[in-house]
Amino acid sequence: METIETFQGLWFVLIFLLLAGYSLLDGFDLGVGALLPVLGRSAEDKDTLIASIGPVWDGNEVWLITAGGALFAAFPHAYATAFSGFYPAMMLVLFALIFRAVSMEFRALDPSRAGWWEKALICGSLGAAFLFGVALGNIIYGVPLDEHMEYAGDFITLLRPVPLLFGITGLFAVLLQGAAWAILKTDGALRDRAYRVAFVLLWGNVIASLAYFAVLAFTFSELAGRPLFYIAVGVSLVGWMGLHLSLRSRRDGRPLAASSLSFLGLWLAAGAAQFPHLIRASNVPDWGLTIFNSSTGLYTLQVMSVIGLAGMPVVIGYTIFVYRLFKGKAKADGHYDG
Repeated sequence: METIETFQGLWFVLIFLLLAGYSLLDGFDLGVGALLPVLGRSAEDKDTLIASIGPVWDGNEVWLITAGGALFAAFPHAYATAFSGFYPAMMLVLFALIFRAVSMEFRALDPSRAGWWEKALICGSLGAAFLFGVALGNIIYGVPLDEHMEYAGDFITLLRPVPLLFGITGLFAVLLQGAAWAILKTDGALRDRAYRVAFVLLWGNVIASLAYFAVLAFTFSELAGRPLFYIAVGVSLVGWMGLHLSLRSRRDGRPLAASSLSFLGLWLAAGAAQFPHLIRASNVPDWGLTIFNSSTGLYTLQVMSVIGLAGMPVVIGYTIFVYRLFKGKAKADGHYDG
């Protein structure tokens, strides 16, 4: 017999998958933008890097928009608390994403100020990657809520050490995704540079991620009894080892898969720590938002489940189609070789 708890759990998983999918896909877009001054030594290099993400970046953001819509429909109370309480931080993320998108177009259309638009792309990519991690850290670690389950802190409250660690960990993961994507989509000296940068970022990613896992284990003692957490750590370890081997063997197609696997491990650990919470209350635990006290009704969840389960294969299929259409090495003129 179908119960509301079944659908509440289902929608937690679906939103989790949408957010994880967004981070893996748009992660390399943001990573390429943030690494533009490191990887791009010439105008041609920068044109090639931007051309490599040009056909896919806007489609990748659909995953984030869909996750936001799903959160609004399935868990409206959590949506209201997050978006109203984190309003200044959300606006910073929004502006970062807008500058990232606008700068890629204006860089080509306004060559006299191309340098300024490149700076906007770099700052927007870095800012969005870091702030997404900080936001996730606050949701998992907990924020002060009042008896109405509304945010009771301020902007400074969001900048505590643990959420900042989440932001740093997420930033390293995104930068590593960007370097791995550059390896996949470029050749020559630019690809060689991406290999060297990926080696450095791998160790930064390992250090930040180990600190992230340790903080989660120390903060949430219940993780000791949750197999998913151990699976998450194992997935990241396999990803790091695979990435190290693929960078040494210089097989262009494998670093991105290994980097994505290590990134997925971070998300699995977050899911293990968070379920069934949506937003924890750091002051009074009972005031926190969970999938049980902030969801919509059973009928709405049932209808959404039919739509969601029918629509997800379409989204995944379209994503695969686009990536296959623009496969091969990117060129500075926007064409693809292969």
